[in-house]
Amino acid sequence: MAKKLMKGSEAIAEAAIQAGCRFFFGYPITPQNQIPEYMSKRMPQVDGCFLQAESEVAAINMVYGAAGAGARVMTSSSSPGISLKQEGISYIACAELPCVICNIVRSGPGLGGILPSQGDYFQATKGGGHGDYHLVVFAPSSVQEAADLVMEAFDVADTYRNPVMILGDGMIGQMMEPVEFHQPKKREIPAKTWAATGWDGSRERAIINSLYIEAETMETVSLRLQERYETIRRNETRVEEYKMDDAEYCIAAYGTTARIAKSAANKAREMGIKVGVIRPITVWPFPSESYARAAEQVKAFLTVEMSAGQMIEDVRLAVAGKKPVEFFGRLGGYVPTPEEMLEKIVAMKEGK
Repeated sequence: MAKKLMKGSEAIAEAAIQAGCRFFFGYPITPQNQIPEYMSKRMPQVDGCFLQAESEVAAINMVYGAAGAGARVMTSSSSPGISLKQEGISYIACAELPCVICNIVRSGPGLGGILPSQGDYFQATKGGGHGDYHLVVFAPSSVQEAADLVMEAFDVADTYRNPVMILGDGMIGQMMEPVEFHQPKKREIPAKTWAATGWDGSRERAIINSLYIEAETMETVSLRLQERYETIRRNETRVEEYKMDDAEYCIAAYGTTARIAKSAANKAREMGIKVGVIRPITVWPFPSESYARAAEQVKAFLTVEMSAGQMIEDVRLAVAGKKPVEFFGRLGGYVPTPEEMLEKIVAMKEGK
């Protein structure tokens, strides 16, 4: 298939359709409006259902219903809208339902601004709603990777009966890049015998539920989820290591910030400073082992984020105090530049 120049939000929507998504429920908010706009046009062409809900709360509960019936379903929003969906996301996680949630992050807190940010890392990776649960969280760094990960996300969600989030900053949603659509590697996806698709007496009733009154039952469900998360950690943790073979300094960054970090690493090497980059592709599960190994080799880490510093906590936990972990961040929608990262690396090398 020939590559096509597409905006990130449109590529995400098309990838979902090609992955078999036939239900989309959402509500408009910048900078992801092109996702529901594209879905409103394409879903009728594939006999799917597009519905602009009356609110984000309504949209996520519609996702709950479609997922409970075994459908491939997606919703998308941006920061404040994802906050409104958190109760429903927690319900979906406890009900063990597969779905895909896309967050094209804008600056905040509050209503904030429409420029790109990575300030939703804690919300995405630490359980933004109530209770002990996790989403699988993919953090693409290009439009092509966003499309690839969206298609993969539906298979991961179905494999583990767990919600999957695509966490992209505003640049991912708005930039245009060449993209082609690849079917993900074939998985053995269990049949959805649990789905509530009607009952004719030939099988046990399918009951979709997240309410467990008895402590013993609730603990049993919670422990089953925790076991599943351990399996996901073993099987689905993904990371990219860039020029780390001989690196003396490591930049930790994810999403589009990691692309800029690679440019900073290249500029540093032109100056004779050996810098590499470790980029989490899954920010949950977090690739702690990659950072732990790097801590045996490098002199120091620099975590770069479009936030006040959130992923840095996971980097520090992984490094376990073996090497210094410093931070550089931009806020309000500003994007870190290679020159700013390089200046920080030089200062670290000189002990400043």
